[in-house]
Parts: sequence; structure tokens; C-alpha cells
Amino acid sequence: MAVSDSAAPSQKAGTVRRGAGLSASGWVGAAIILTYVFVALTGAWWAPFGASQILTGEPFAGASLQHPFGTDNLGRDVFSRVVLGTRPVLAMTFSATVLAVLAGGLIGVIFGYLRNWVDEVGMRVVDILISIPTLVLALLIISAVGNSLWLVVVTVAFLFTPRVARVARAATLGVVTNDYIAAALARGESTLSICLREILPNISGVMLVEFAIRSAFAIIFIGSLGFLGFGAPPPTPEWGLMINEARANAVNSLWPVLAPAGAMAVLVIGINLFADSLSRLIDRQGSAAVAK
Repeated sequence: MAVSDSAAPSQKAGTVRRGAGLSASGWVGAAIILTYVFVALTGAWWAPFGASQILTGEPFAGASLQHPFGTDNLGRDVFSRVVLGTRPVLAMTFSATVLAVLAGGLIGVIFGYLRNWVDEVGMRVVDILISIPTLVLALLIISAVGNSLWLVVVTVAFLFTPRVARVARAATLGVVTNDYIAAALARGESTLSICLREILPNISGVMLVEFAIRSAFAIIFIGSLGFLGFGAPPPTPEWGLMINEARANAVNSLWPVLAPAGAMAVLVIGINLFADSLSRLIDRQGSAAVAK
């Protein structure tokens, strides 16, 4: 019995260590994301054809060794366009998400820390912005200003900022009454210093999960804008735009539609798997910290 009792703590510790990381699905999601990042960074070196190179084969050619995803109505290689489209898709997605998380996170933390009339007025503005259909507002903004890659990024970031702010404010309310905030006040730190140095590091896990979730939404949203003709301008090989260009000829060949749609779906699934596993990991670590 003495041997089993002494072995129990080590077995328990081993169980904690094994459960402390991402789940199997989380690692699958991380592998998918890293694969897409690799393709975005290196695709220009090994893609068989250029994104706008026409007549690389017969129009509407089926899948083959030379054209793994066939060709579109202009004879462009669909595989090369999907590969080369990975870079603008990831660039727009992560740029928009970073801007939204930075702006929304700072706004939410400040509102949650102040908890006064500024918070009340600010959150009512946030509620109004959230109540407006995002796609309709995005179409209005892009129609009024113009169509470019960076305008899409700024528009998506603007639309996601209120949602991120609400999450950041809720996370801030959970930590703002802790002792280290009172200690910072006693030291005479400013509001901005407390928000940046005391609160943000303690809600970083929540914001990281929100970043992953918003990235998945951004891919779908940017693809929707491209499909409607309000995203990246032609001939950019953005996946939503590719689907829009190929849908009229789907009867002749489904590959130009299925390939970019499949690339978008797999990336969103990978991000969702990673975000879900990351959220569970942070919850477990938070529960362990409370138990201590």
C-alpha cells in the first residue's frame, strides 16, 4: 500500500501535465493554421502558374496532374489561384482582426475599469453599433468610399470592434475588484497605466480566444464581401471573389467554385478547432488557479 500511495501523487501530476496542453483537436487546428501560413509565405515560389495567367490549359478543363483543381473560364489554373490567394486572404483577415482586438480591447478595458457615466454612454453606443446588420453597414461604407484591400480591412475592423469591446469589458469586470488593482491605485498609477499594465495582462487569455474566434468570422465576412463584389478588386485571387466569378459557369465546371470554397471552409474549421481547445485550456488553468 505504501508503494501505491507514494505513486499516486506522481500519477496525478502526470495526468495534470498531460491535460495541461491543447487537446488533439486543438493540435489539428493549429496544424491546419500553420499549413495555411506556410502556403501564404511560400506559395509564390512553387505555384505552377501565375494568379492572372490565362490559357494555361483549355477553359473548364477537369482536374488533372497539370491542373489539380482544373481551370476556369479563362483557362487560369484554379490550384495556383487558390494557393496564391491564401496570402491576401490571411493578410486581410489577421490585419482586420488585430486592429479590432487592439481597439475593442482598449475600449472595453477602459469602460470596464471606469464603471461610470462614460461606461454607460459608451456601452449604449456599442449596443447601437452591434444592432446594425454588419453586412449592410459594410456594403454602405465600401459603396460610399470605394473598393480596395485596405478599405476592406478597416471596415471589418470597425465592425468587429464593438463586439470585441463588449467581451473585453466583461472580462475586465471580473478582475477590476482584485487587490492588485487597489494596490496600483494606492501607488498613484494613472487610469491608462492600470488598464495597460494591470488589467490587460490578466485578461490576455480571454482576448487571445476572442482573436481566434474573430479571425474565423473575418474569413467568412471578407469572403462574403468578395462574393458580392465589394471585397478585393479583380484580378486579386481572393476566394470569395473567385467563387463569384465562377458561379455563373458552375454548370460547365464545379472546380472553380468548390476549390476556393473548400479552402475557406477548411481554414475556418481549423481556426475554430484551435479556438475551442484554447478556450478549454484557459478555463482549466483558471480553475486550477482558483483551486490553489
